[in-house]
Amino acid sequence: MMNKKLIQYLAFFGLLLALFYGGMVYFTDFEKVKLPVINTVQPFSFTRHDGNQVSQTDINNRVYVAEYFFTTCKGICPKMNKNMKAIYEQFKSEPQFLIVSHTVNPETDSIPVLKHYADSLGAQTNNWWFVTGPKESLYKTARESYLLDDPKNSSINIKEQFLHTQFFTLVDRQGRVRGIYDGIKKDEVAQLVNDIKELLAE
Repeated sequence: MMNKKLIQYLAFFGLLLALFYGGMVYFTDFEKVKLPVINTVQPFSFTRHDGNQVSQTDINNRVYVAEYFFTTCKGICPKMNKNMKAIYEQFKSEPQFLIVSHTVNPETDSIPVLKHYADSLGAQTNNWWFVTGPKESLYKTARESYLLDDPKNSSINIKEQFLHTQFFTLVDRQGRVRGIYDGIKKDEVAQLVNDIKELLAE
């Protein structure tokens, strides 16, 4: 009788262990695919701070973070790029990672100005690009690809527009937007770092 009860107990706890293990596997797999696909980045062509033309094809299946800023900003941009530099330092030896910083003020942020700004942050062109181009193209990409502003604002005269956003967009190897984060909030920047690691591991 004791042996029979012992076998029943062992079978019961074995079943519990199997259910626990199965649940752990399920939720671990769920975590791996938690990032949604929000949008797809449309073709673009801009000029990098070293004077070279770059497009989405030059990103070459890399995970990247996109932001918009301007070099004379005294408000949110320094805070954003302080956090972006921390991200850069963490992933600068990762060849499959990139940061693309777009100016919102191409009239002022010329190639030499962007290069000086990039140099001040210690940014190398292999992992951190500062880009400029026609204002209309820059803003169109921000709104329709990276979802960093309301696309309806495109109806306003481009000369009267000024895009000022503190958000970062995370893009996967397939050019798909997988997350948008507040670039001056430490918890969201920490989440961005975790999500970069997740996409690099995919």
